[in-house]
Formats: sequence, C-alpha cells, structure tokens
Amino acid sequence: MNFDLLHPRDQIVATMERIYGHDMTTTSGGNISVRDENGDVWITPARVDKGALRAGDIVRIGRDGTRDGIHPPSSEGPFHLSIYRARPDVKAIIHAHPGALVSFSICGQVPDTRLFPQAWKICGGVAFAPYALPGSTKLGENIAEQFAAKAKPNCVLMENHGIVVGGGDLSMAFARFETLEFTAQTILAASQLGEVRYLDDAQLALAPVTSIPLLPADPQVPTSREKELRKEICDFVHRAYAHRLMTSTWGSFSARLEADSFVVTPTDKDRSTLGVEDLVVVRDGRCVQGQLPSRVVGLHRAIYQAHPGINAVVNALPIHATAFSVSAAALDTRTIPESYLFLKDVPKFPFEMLINDVPGIAAAVGPKSPVALLGHNGALVAGRTVLDAFDRLEVLEATATAIIRGLLLGPITPMSDAIIEELLAAFPSV
Repeated sequence: MNFDLLHPRDQIVATMERIYGHDMTTTSGGNISVRDENGDVWITPARVDKGALRAGDIVRIGRDGTRDGIHPPSSEGPFHLSIYRARPDVKAIIHAHPGALVSFSICGQVPDTRLFPQAWKICGGVAFAPYALPGSTKLGENIAEQFAAKAKPNCVLMENHGIVVGGGDLSMAFARFETLEFTAQTILAASQLGEVRYLDDAQLALAPVTSIPLLPADPQVPTSREKELRKEICDFVHRAYAHRLMTSTWGSFSARLEADSFVVTPTDKDRSTLGVEDLVVVRDGRCVQGQLPSRVVGLHRAIYQAHPGINAVVNALPIHATAFSVSAAALDTRTIPESYLFLKDVPKFPFEMLINDVPGIAAAVGPKSPVALLGHNGALVAGRTVLDAFDRLEVLEATATAIIRGLLLGPITPMSDAIIEELLAAFPSV
C-alpha cells in the first residue's frame, strides 16, 4: 500500500490506529490534521473514540472556514490552523499525550535529540511552548510562535499538556512523533542507570554508517530458500515493530543465503509495512541497481564473512537495552539462567567504532558473543537462524528491563561465577 496515495481522511485514520495501538494516546486525547493541495484542512473530530475512528468521522475545514462533517472538529483545531498559517511548509500535524513526553512536559523540560544521530536527523531540536488554556487563541499563538522561530523547529513540547509535531506530509510527522517519544523513553530509562551521555557536534557531524561499495548486479530469479527468508525477515520485523523493538524508520534485519550473499531490509522503508518485495539481496558486495539496502549492510556482511556459523543479524532499538547504550553502566546479564545463556557477556562499543572500525565489531560479535550494544545506536544481535537472532533480541530487552526496574528496589544481586560455570557446563550449546 502506498500511503501517499491514500486520501487525507484515510491517512489520518491509519496514523491514529498506530498511535493508539502503541499506547501513545488515549481514547479521548490527541488529534491529527492534514492540509491538502487545495488548502483544505482534514482533522480528527471532537469527542470521538480514537480507538474506533473511521474515515467518515474526519472533518474538512475549507480555506474559507466552512466545515464539512458529521462531527465538530477537534477543539484543538485552532492551534493546527495557527501552525499552518505560520509555516506554509507544514502539511501535517500530530498532537498527542504520549507518556514519556508528557513526563518532560510536566517537568518543564525537553528531550535532547542529540542522544541518537537518527533522532537528531529526524526531529532536530525541540522547542517549548508555555501553557495556555486548551483550545484557546492564546495556546495557538504560543505554539505558532515556536514553529515560526528562526530555527524553524518541527517538534514543540507544550507545558503541562503534550507534544505537537509537524511535517511536510503525515508520514514525516509520524516519524518525528514516534522517534521523539522513543528518545524520551530512552532518556527516562537511562536516567535510572546514572548520567545520560549525549553526542557532541563533532560526533553528529561524522558520516553515517558507511556501506560497502555496492556495484550493479543483474536481478536473479529468487530461489525457494530466498523466498522463505524474505517472509521470515518480514514477519519478524513486523513483530519487532509491534513489540517496540524497532521504530518505523530505524532497525535492520538480514539473513544469509550463501557464503557471501544475504537478504537484508532496505533503507528508508516503514518497518510496519515492510513487504517481501522490499528486501534487498546482496551478492558478493553487489545488489540490483536502484535498490537501497540498510545503511549497516557493510557491518552485516563483515559479520557473515567473519563467522560462518552466523546466519542472521539484527540491529534494533529495544528501549531498555538501548538505555544502556547511552549510559556508562554495563549490562550485567548474570540475572537469571536464560539471560546469561542466551546473551553471554554483552560488550559495548563506542559510537565512533560503528563508523571507523566495522571489522573490529564484526570480529567480536559471533557465536560465542552474539549480542553487543552500539554506543548511541541500540543493540546488535547475531544468531544461527532468523528465529535464534530474534529470540536473543527479546531476551536482551527482557533482561535490561528487569535490571532497570530492579534498581528501584535496591542493588542487583548477580549470579556467582560458580553458578555461571555450572550453567555453561550443563548447557554448552545454547
């Protein structure tokens, strides 16, 4: 499905389903609007269940102020219109009350998106609008003033209220909204581990993860094995997205086909709608011209070349595990038997290493050490199969979550060296 070809009312319904489905708004909270090519604004209605929104519920506000719909428009409609007047480049707006961003809102703070290169790229800096009565002209003025500021921010946190984001289309507005909430959640989790580390200007200026030099290759008829792997990858990417282990714009999965060929997720493709036809085959450093494999394709290939026993690789963003990647705290997996057996010791590589020393990471992540944390880039997991890699990813997040929550109770008591030796002797093949 091409989201851009949907009518604005259908885009709004589909987007609200994602927001509500991931607990980023409530039945009565939040609103979305889209400004079309005619200047008409399509907006969610007032007092309609966000969990059961239908296309027929969406209201049209014409350029002349006329309204068309079976419900009144959202009471927050005035500030949507204020933003559109202040920023002609904004064509879609999302406002909601996701938990982590509301935490920042009620504390008078904004999340620093310099936590991740991707967050900085997608969201930029976050502005802050002072409180005003919901639905009031003053609230619209306060928000529009921030959007119209010299820096032209696209994300504005509202004091004691929530977040409002804008984009050139609804896909971009949603990407910003989701990425910003993920960043806020990670900051809150990492704060329980100690000091949260952010990237400086020099680090943000570094080139993105370098890819292998992909040369044009002729398309080949897919084998049954390739078809099987394409479906497996898509199924697990969709599951990873549903369980918040990836975002719509961030996260990669690959599986080996042969010695130096593998199937990998593409870049700049919504993870929730990923189809088998979107995946890219890389053979001997080549792929079909025009296809864009994941930006970490070079890292995946290096791991496959270094470890013949590894047949699947995942880059993901489980919130609690990712919190360890932006703090000084080590992730001690000696919590329960399953955690240590599946994860072993989890190294953490500095941010620059993903850019400057891919071979070093590839050499360290393999059958004996299948999981690592990448500084400010989440988790890296290798497995014998697609299922094995995903299983370890889930165990990683469950372990990190238990540790961070356990810190609220007191010091963590890890299993002793004697217990670890006993486990490894009893389960040598895990």
